[in-house]
Amino acid sequence: MFQLKDIPMFSGLRKEQLEELQAHVYIHHYSKGSILFYEGDESDYLQILLDGTVKLYKTSPNGTQLHMHNFIAPIVVAYFASFEKIPFPATCEFITDGIIGLLPMEKFDEYLQDANFSRSLVKLMSERMKLHADVLHKETIFSSVAKIADLIYNNPSIFESLKNTEIAMTLNITPETLSRTLSKLKKGNIITIDNHIVTILDEAALLNIIETNTFKS
Repeated sequence: MFQLKDIPMFSGLRKEQLEELQAHVYIHHYSKGSILFYEGDESDYLQILLDGTVKLYKTSPNGTQLHMHNFIAPIVVAYFASFEKIPFPATCEFITDGIIGLLPMEKFDEYLQDANFSRSLVKLMSERMKLHADVLHKETIFSSVAKIADLIYNNPSIFESLKNTEIAMTLNITPETLSRTLSKLKKGNIITIDNHIVTILDEAALLNIIETNTFKS
């Protein structure tokens, strides 16, 4: 299990400060499929993922899930809602077993006066804004095949830990589309898949799919 010192947000704090904050963290264990919080919930705690992987998604009026992002420990989840004391804008679900540390916001607020901590926080918020921009770009610009190519290029190990149905959900595509595209990529000698391990054979072709937003046999 990770500790606060492993979280980028807290990297600027001194050892004694980390130890004091760590003493105020409440540890909770979750099983795969558990909901950490629902869209619309509120919390007086900072949600710190210390072990495992979660996904954030919104639910449309007809019940369809719109995947936003996966978070892998160690990381702070949905920190903006906690900072602003507003309802969570999405639902957070564990896709593996995991551990959450809950840090009371009143204790967290005390440390905002520390310059090093504030700088770490600003850096994290900047990185998260870029992440949201990337997610929006992929959802509005990327075709299904480009989404899959981008995932393979940047995170091929995900196929070892998640089922194809789960991967398809994270990309907001159907399992059939994922399966069909993977078959095309294998036939085109761009990738191989052996026992859920994806190997890239033609990196240039994969990047071309991402850049052109299409796949040509």
